[in-house]
Amino acid sequence: MLNLLGIFEIDRDILLYVQDHIRGPVLDEFFPRITFLGDAGIFWILLTVILFCFKKTRKAALCSAIALAGSVILNNMILKVLINRTRPYELISGLVLIGKKAGDASFPSGHTAASFASCIAILPNVKKRWWAPLILTATLIALSRIYIGIHYPSDVLGGFLSGLFLGLTAALIGNWAYETFLNRKVAVKKGPSETEAAASMVPAFEDGVEILAEEAREAFLRESVLPECGEEVVAVSPETKQSESE
Repeated sequence: MLNLLGIFEIDRDILLYVQDHIRGPVLDEFFPRITFLGDAGIFWILLTVILFCFKKTRKAALCSAIALAGSVILNNMILKVLINRTRPYELISGLVLIGKKAGDASFPSGHTAASFASCIAILPNVKKRWWAPLILTATLIALSRIYIGIHYPSDVLGGFLSGLFLGLTAALIGNWAYETFLNRKVAVKKGPSETEAAASMVPAFEDGVEILAEEAREAFLRESVLPECGEEVVAVSPETKQSESE
């Protein structure tokens, strides 16, 4: 279908230009290693697992997991089957594939889709200093698919658009799910905060101080009224006082 739209000629010219003018010994070693990072989404799956291990990045991990699952369903199970595009090295005369042949259809690029889906889902939930490395990794994986000749450029573009859509959608769903379910459970298990616990102890502390003060006052009054040790206490009635005065 894509070939009938005139895209095939553009894809062919780009792939042959890359092969004839950009490929070289250094890049021939570099890009196959980069493309390996996207095999079965291994790099992004491992990154997601690592992010799950830390509380601060758990939301990013959830969003990435949703994005990767969505990429498998949409791209590998639906679009590739429906479009069923033949790989470029099987149609373009003179194009040499670097590496092994693929066993599935060409459109869209699953490596590219999974990379950008995970990357875009993670970005809103991590610090900005991680944005450049994540975007660079996803971009290099996408370009590696063109460089080694396993995908048409339009496959990579389709994978990018699919990844963009899935990443944004996963970020929205993941953030909602985390705040609605996971974060609420953590708050319930945590119980009252230290400040709340300290505030609840203030009334009891004040009551204790008042009781101690009252006991001290009563003890002081008792000691001031009682005679010194060794003195005899004689009770004098009113009648005795009157007779002594006469």
